[in-house]
Amino acid sequence: LEEAEVESRLVHLPLALDDPSTQVAIERYMKGVRADAPWCPSNIEFIRRINGLESIEEVKEIVFSAEYLVMGLGDVYLGAPVATPLDPRHRLVTTKYNPARTWTPENAVGIGGAYLCIYGMEGPGGYQFVGRTTPIWNKFRKTEVFDEPWLLRFFDRIKWEEVSPKKLLELRREILTVEFMPRIDLERFKLGDYLAFLEEEADSIANFRAHQRQAFADERRRWEEAGLDVTDAEEAAAESAGIELPEGCEFVESPMMGSVWKVEVAEGAAIEAGATGLILEAMKMEMTVQVVRTGVIEKVLVSPGTIVKAGDPLLILRTEQP
Repeated sequence: LEEAEVESRLVHLPLALDDPSTQVAIERYMKGVRADAPWCPSNIEFIRRINGLESIEEVKEIVFSAEYLVMGLGDVYLGAPVATPLDPRHRLVTTKYNPARTWTPENAVGIGGAYLCIYGMEGPGGYQFVGRTTPIWNKFRKTEVFDEPWLLRFFDRIKWEEVSPKKLLELRREILTVEFMPRIDLERFKLGDYLAFLEEEADSIANFRAHQRQAFADERRRWEEAGLDVTDAEEAAAESAGIELPEGCEFVESPMMGSVWKVEVAEGAAIEAGATGLILEAMKMEMTVQVVRTGVIEKVLVSPGTIVKAGDPLLILRTEQP
């Protein structure tokens, strides 16, 4: 195995750190899923804290110094890579979102566990955001870099180059029209050389990992002390389990599992059959919940961000006068 080697292209891709699109996704998560999550309002600050780093600048330095080896493709649709830094001292470790996000921007870059992923399309997700890059899937045409619809290959190494969010928008369009061509260096990965590197840097790597494990444990302890190991959604579900239904009323129940995005009614308001009471969201899908009978909203049982299961009561609708 020490003599094994494979083709390993070094692919230089642009990265807008903490891109505005990822900030929108975090804001939407806080409003619609979980406001008190330890990774909000800044995923990068969370990455800094849970890895025991001194500053955001240190997170940035590691991200742009690392070479991320692509270990798999298609993790989150359309050629999305699972990649991890070759140098263990560059392996930033995180937890995933819990509960998961319902929306992630196309080509967001995130870290979950010790792995990095580029989201090939919009969708749900749980990796902690680092930033955003150019498309990794081209459905329109073949080009020099897109000889297949997917950009990356097994054993490619991703090397990030910092760009501004404004510049990234230009590059996102230009990579599909061949006005922008990311630099790709054709190289080989030799396992023997890599094993020798790990042995040579063993003490430094061990020290980094020990410090990282301690920071991770400290972060989890802070969650427990602050009560953040139990989400508001779990508490709300527990409280709703014993709801009593007044005479002359009926429940408006959830048709699916998801989170409450919008509540369109207020207590005491009259509502016609077929009108929308709430809007739920799950995995990029929105579903309106309509009342089937005319009546008056007796009680609203949920609020934006509440996680619900199919059959959970959302509203109490009075259909008969007491």
